[in-house]
Amino acid sequence: MAVVAGVVFFAVRALLALIPGLAVGFAIKKWSAAAALVAAAFYLLLSGAEVATQRSFFMTAVVLIAVMVDRRAITFRTLAVAALIVLAVAPEALVHPSFQMSFAATLGLVALVQSGMPNLLASPDHSATARVALWGGREIAMLFLASLIAGLATTPYAAFHFHRVTPYGVLANLGAMPVVSALVMPAGLLGLLAAPFGLDSVFWWLMGLGIDWMVAVSRWVAALPGAVGRIPAFGIAPLIAASLGIIVMGLLRTPLRWCGAVVLLASIAWGLSVRQPDVLIAGDGASVAVRGGDGRLHLIRAGKDGFLLKEWLAADADPREAGSSALAEGVSCDEAGCLTPLADGRLVALALRIDALADDCSRAALVVTSRPAPPDCAAMVVDRQRLARQGALALTRHGDGFAVQAVKARGASRPWSPAAAGEGDSDMTLMPRSAAPRVRDATPSEADLQAED
Repeated sequence: MAVVAGVVFFAVRALLALIPGLAVGFAIKKWSAAAALVAAAFYLLLSGAEVATQRSFFMTAVVLIAVMVDRRAITFRTLAVAALIVLAVAPEALVHPSFQMSFAATLGLVALVQSGMPNLLASPDHSATARVALWGGREIAMLFLASLIAGLATTPYAAFHFHRVTPYGVLANLGAMPVVSALVMPAGLLGLLAAPFGLDSVFWWLMGLGIDWMVAVSRWVAALPGAVGRIPAFGIAPLIAASLGIIVMGLLRTPLRWCGAVVLLASIAWGLSVRQPDVLIAGDGASVAVRGGDGRLHLIRAGKDGFLLKEWLAADADPREAGSSALAEGVSCDEAGCLTPLADGRLVALALRIDALADDCSRAALVVTSRPAPPDCAAMVVDRQRLARQGALALTRHGDGFAVQAVKARGASRPWSPAAAGEGDSDMTLMPRSAAPRVRDATPSEADLQAED
């Protein structure tokens, strides 16, 4: 967005400056800003108006309007206005990674401009800086700092949403961004302008060269050792703490800003110390992952949801592929169900048929089934009633039982997902039947028996 607006701004201003009467008697800078605003709006519509693009447009629009009214453009107020506009248009964007990462990166960049970036600009009072700038040193330094600050600011959100960090992001940006800014985006803009006249092919060819270079740089960086750091899933609380640290570091001007760094470091330690679940159960009960004695997840799978498995492995910082045969190590299956041990040796069973429940209830500590379990089952049971009430579950060993984290939290009621009647404390814990008896149907329903037949 900035490249498109910038190219139009400088191109229009340069053309208008060729006419002495306009350059002397009129505010061609403001005219150029208005033309750039129109071009940015066109690019917004052309790109599909995603949240990140909306943020870029509103930021660019505020900057250009500030130029037109003779106000300072790059400030925290600009960022705040853009955030308010995006949230007014789409309040749900607040929880999306694109919103969080875009505004975190922009906050870091604005803070950089407010504090250290002006020192890199050449001026008559800084002859050494001017000499460095002549050789492109200023642009390289600004690109390096911008990539570093933006990458660090977005790291907590990338780790939270995608469970990975990219330590070589600065290297990739240094290799790709100059080509993108100087070749890809200008060529694309010129191609759009030339398309109605049938003269656009050369611009698309140039744009393709730049994209090929960008892809080559990306592949080279991705092939470096440690290019992708996998981060286990952590809760929302460490992310909120990290956000607070970033805001404090970005907004404060006094040495108190380093309190934000302390909060940020504490949030990182907090996030990395979060204990991972011992059992993961899909919302339909067809897939179960159990953490074994080796500390890795072992899959009991009756369904074929490959996306779910990828998400489970990513959230566990597990590099194995979803289709890997190693996921089924230690799992024994037959046509009636599957068994696999927990780290403490207790068994977890996935019962696929009613006639398997009696055996699983006597052998396993935890039984997952989409069937109604018998009332005398000695094992802890996750059945279709609980799954229907709470959705997918993550269980963490707690004494003889499990602490339960559910997609549908206890007491949460939404118009599109009302809370089930009769929810109690048993929704938050799963205990042996001797410690926490549960009331169940005395016998399987006739419909279940017919379905089994």
